[in-house]
Parts: sequence; structure tokens; C-alpha cells
Amino acid sequence: MSETGTPPVSVNRRCCRACSAPLARTVADLGLSPLANSYVPPDRAGQGEMVYPLHAYVCERCWLVQLEAFESPEHIFSDYAYFSGFSAGWLRHAEHYVAAMTERFGLGPHSKVVEVASNDGYLLQYFAARGVPVLGVEPAANVAAVAREKGVPSEVAFFGKTTAERLLAEGHGADLMAANNVLAHVPDILDFVAGFRVLLKRDGAGTFEFPHLLRMIEHKQFDTIYHEHFSYLSLGVVSGILERSGLRVFDVEELPTHGGSLRVFFCHAEGPHAQTPEVARVLADERDGGLFSAGGYGRFAEDVIEIKCASLEFLIGQRRAGKRVCGYGAAAKGNTFLNYCGIGPELVQAVADRSPHKQGTLLPGSRIPVISPEALLELRPDFVLILPWNLKTEITQEMAGIRAWGGRFVTAIPSLTLE
Repeated sequence: MSETGTPPVSVNRRCCRACSAPLARTVADLGLSPLANSYVPPDRAGQGEMVYPLHAYVCERCWLVQLEAFESPEHIFSDYAYFSGFSAGWLRHAEHYVAAMTERFGLGPHSKVVEVASNDGYLLQYFAARGVPVLGVEPAANVAAVAREKGVPSEVAFFGKTTAERLLAEGHGADLMAANNVLAHVPDILDFVAGFRVLLKRDGAGTFEFPHLLRMIEHKQFDTIYHEHFSYLSLGVVSGILERSGLRVFDVEELPTHGGSLRVFFCHAEGPHAQTPEVARVLADERDGGLFSAGGYGRFAEDVIEIKCASLEFLIGQRRAGKRVCGYGAAAKGNTFLNYCGIGPELVQAVADRSPHKQGTLLPGSRIPVISPEALLELRPDFVLILPWNLKTEITQEMAGIRAWGGRFVTAIPSLTLE
């Protein structure tokens, strides 16, 4: 990283961040887009925004799908607008994880759990409630402050080998390390993983959760591509990266979160955990799904274009028919979708979100205003476009009141669906 905090420019920037091979094969080219979580305050509504290419490539040597790093993690994550604790479904997911890991690994007052990218303490609060000592490592100071208010000790830092060595020296060797939906967010993925080898105790275990590339391709989830996600991951690729750091996968679970995710369990190469048959099964599914061959990515780009066309046809049709369309969920994936499709407030009047940190702002790029769920109900929309489609069940229950005047819910991915 340069002294200015921006990635150094090399003669050939388009190289794989895991194996340094040249990148040439496109997975999806979504044009130019602002950072997906760079919400615009009202007093900056008249100012421009920086936009960057949103172009995903696949490495034909190690098969890591990735974006180029146009912005540094310090710029993206040091003051962040995403707070995990505002999703009831995600809190339930975290609570179930804590119960399962406590039982599986016999965690108690003698143990130490470290979560990397611990956000607002959404997960560690449940370990702490069980009397398990915890430490969160969170780069966004504004988010870490919320965790501390919940009684979750939090270190404001970017995680990597250097941070791990410092924490180990301070006595924070971990029996369990968790990192949910963060592995994709780090440009220097090798240094990040090396930190787990340093901080994890010899007989400890770690877990990564991340959206599964196989499901992204199968279900046309192009909106999960945004600048904060530097990489798009499979078990095969993650297993190879772990092995380079002296770690190994010993189990994997398939999860419904984020449209289909993996929870990968890993330990030191010489650790005591035996590998389960699930590892071989998921790897076979990835091979059958074409993740380790160039041909496996050919159809995806065409699917993306078709979703854009169908979405615009629907929204333009409702506009001409005099219908009101609003959105729900000011999520990063929604911003990718809106900006790629060229959708603005002329087609989607407003987007509701439960987070007060987003309400009153404008969405990046599209400049659609973010309002409260209560304000959305006052608008009485004919259609509510659910942008975080992975939370559709939760949102349709929360906003069931729109059905009182015949309002309907819409999702666009993997295909346009009304209910």
C-alpha cells in the first residue's frame, strides 16, 4: 500500500491477487459504478461522485473470480454505513452459530473467541452472554463504537499478519476465529489469511462464511458484485489459499444466507480436526458446475443483460401506467442493480430501510432518496421492489401492510417475480 493509502499502480495491474497470473477472461462487465456503500448526504446532493469500473474477471490458473482494486480498504471501510444488527434474520443466524460452535468446540470461560470484521457486535454479543471471552477486530471506528456500547471489546484495525502478531503478543490467542462475509472484502487475501495462522491456537478452529460463487452463477446473482467485494469465492479456491498459509479445510456447511453461502471450517495443517466427507462433496459440485473451467462462465454475462432488460421493461411500463414503485432495502447489492440498470427516482421513487444511518441520504449513483419503512407505507406504493432479495421473506412480513391497498412485492433476480 502506498503512503497515500491507495493501491500502488504496476505496469500490469490486471493480475490475480492470489497467484499473480494475468487476468483476461470476463465474468461480468457492469460498467462504471460508485462505491456501493457510499451513501450521499443531502448537503452533497449537488456534487459529483467518483465511479470506477465494475468488471469481474476469473483467473484461469487458480480460478479466483475478482475485481481490480481501484480503492483502498482504508477508504472503503474506515467509516462504514453497514450495521449487521439491523437485520433480525441475520441476528438469528448469528445466535444459531454461537450455540452450534459453543457445543461443537466446548467453548466456555476458559476459551477465547476472536471475530474479524466484527461490525457492531451482532455475533460476539451472544458469546459474551454465555460467559465466553471475546474480542472483535473491526476497521470501521464508527461501527466498533456501537459494539463497545453493547459490551463487546473491539479493536479498531484492519486484520492481517501484522495485526495478528500484535494481538497474539497481547494475549489474544484464539480457540475459535470467525470471519463472516469479510474474506471477499480484502484485496490482499494472502496476508489476511496468514493472520489467522498466527492468531489461531494450535488446536483451534476458524470459520469463514461467504456467498458461494456456485450459487451466484447458478442463480444469476450479479448484484453481489460490487467494489467492496474484491473476490468471489468457492471452496476450491479458498482451500488452496488456506493451504498456502499452512492451514487446511476440515469441514464445510452450505447455508441459505445471501442467496447461498458456505461456512468453511479450517485449522492448522497439523491440527486435530479430521476432514469430513462434505468437503469432497462440495468440491465435486463446484467441478460439475464449471467453476474450474473457462466454459463455466460463458452464459452468466448474457443472463445479466436479460435481467436488466426485463427489469427496465417492467419499471417503464409501470411509469407509463401511472403506477408508483418504491424499493425496500438500501443494500449494497441493490445499488449495484440500480446503477447497472440505470434506474433512478423517475422509476423508483424512494427506497425504505430500517437503518437510521441510511435514512435521509441518497443512494450512490442513482440518487434515490432513502426513507423509513413508515414513510414508505405513507406513500402507498403500487409495487415494492425488494432489492436485498435474500431477505424477501423477512421484508414481505414486515411490510405486509402494503397489501391493504392491493400493493405487490417485486424481485428482479434471478428473474422478475411479482407476489
